[in-house]
Amino acid sequence: RTVTARVVALAVAVAVASALVTGIALARTAGSANQEQAMATLQVQANLMAAAQSSPRAARLGDGEVLPAVRAMQTMLHDDAGVVCAVVAPGDAATTLPAPFTAADLQAVRAGRSPHARRGYDGRSWIVVGRAARSEAVLLAQPLDRAAQLTPAQRRRVLLGLGLGLLGGALAGLALGRTVTRPLARVAEAARRLSSGQRDVRVPPQGPLEVADVAQALNGLAHALTVSEQRQQAFLMNVSHELRTPLTAVTGYAEALCDGALPAAQVPSAAGVIRDEAARLQRRVEDLLALARMEADDFRVEPAPVDTGELLRAAAVACGPRVAAAGIRLEVRAPAAGPVAHADGERLRQAVDALVDNAIRVLPTGAPLVLATGADPSGWVRVEVRDGGPGLTPEDLAVAFERGRLNERYRGSRAVGSGLGLALVGELARRMGGRAEATAAPEGGACFALLLPPAPGPAVPVRLPATGG
Repeated sequence: RTVTARVVALAVAVAVASALVTGIALARTAGSANQEQAMATLQVQANLMAAAQSSPRAARLGDGEVLPAVRAMQTMLHDDAGVVCAVVAPGDAATTLPAPFTAADLQAVRAGRSPHARRGYDGRSWIVVGRAARSEAVLLAQPLDRAAQLTPAQRRRVLLGLGLGLLGGALAGLALGRTVTRPLARVAEAARRLSSGQRDVRVPPQGPLEVADVAQALNGLAHALTVSEQRQQAFLMNVSHELRTPLTAVTGYAEALCDGALPAAQVPSAAGVIRDEAARLQRRVEDLLALARMEADDFRVEPAPVDTGELLRAAAVACGPRVAAAGIRLEVRAPAAGPVAHADGERLRQAVDALVDNAIRVLPTGAPLVLATGADPSGWVRVEVRDGGPGLTPEDLAVAFERGRLNERYRGSRAVGSGLGLALVGELARRMGGRAEATAAPEGGACFALLLPPAPGPAVPVRLPATGG
């Protein structure tokens, strides 16, 4: 079930196939060589028998009679190599030839066409060699399969080659498997260490390219987890700080009221502080809940045609008292009707209110605050909240909608919130099928824009709030 076992099995299977093909080729080559060698040997033996049969001693014999030495050679050849020998006298008829010889063999010998191979009467192929001896003919025949048969030494060499091929395939498969599995094992061990909480885990990108890519991806994941956890810790510290400040004020004034430590003239003021800090605390908790809901599966967005101009005017009415109290110049730049975006009106209003709250927090007295909407060159609807405040650097604009980044950057130098508002705006824009972007504003500060898809139908009326925000 392991990768190494599968690679070894595949390598052995390929080696078996290669060894079989090579073994068959070697066997056929050796068989052909053996056949040629057998044919040459039969010719030598036929020459020897023909010479013996033509000797002066054989001349005293009658036609068809065979010398004892020739007879002994016939027996030896038959026993050792399955060779059939015959001495044919001139008067012998073709029908009296011993098997497997035929009249055609005798004619071929007398015509000088020897040796030759042919199929015999029993279905086997034979090598036939003949020589003339005085008035007689010496015929030798050997089965072709017996002539091409591998010798024990040849069989051992073929089997040795097959064994070496299988061994080489297994060793190659094992080496290849270990080349792949060793880096994978290191990656798996690193992943287990990551899951146990270690974040300083790094894997050297070794092995094949694909395995090295996995190692690099795991290293990137480890780095991303480290950065994410660091940001999460910083975020939790910032949130705890933001919640602790209003809680401290609420607790202190509440205890003073309970103990009767405040003069009667200061009681309304203390109650007002408690109310304001409680509202601040509520806004922080609502931001946290909104982000938590958006990260869950039950967060609902119901897009519909929304008149963005009407929505901005409603937002301006809601924040009017706060803007007037801060001495900020508020302006709405929107046509009398439209443009119409395909968005969730409640969520869009939530995003605009969050951007207005951020602007009011940092704007000095007399600074401008502009709520604008119009058609973007891309064809989408653009909703902007611009200000004439201190603005942001290009680096900060690039990460403005990342959770807690601006809070961490400007804590101690500006009035900052929990660091959740802009993250909430970016996530709302994404959930509505659009996007959020931050740029420099013509008024000198920052411009936060929501780009939303246009709506094909009529706009849904926006309800004005009963009281200011």
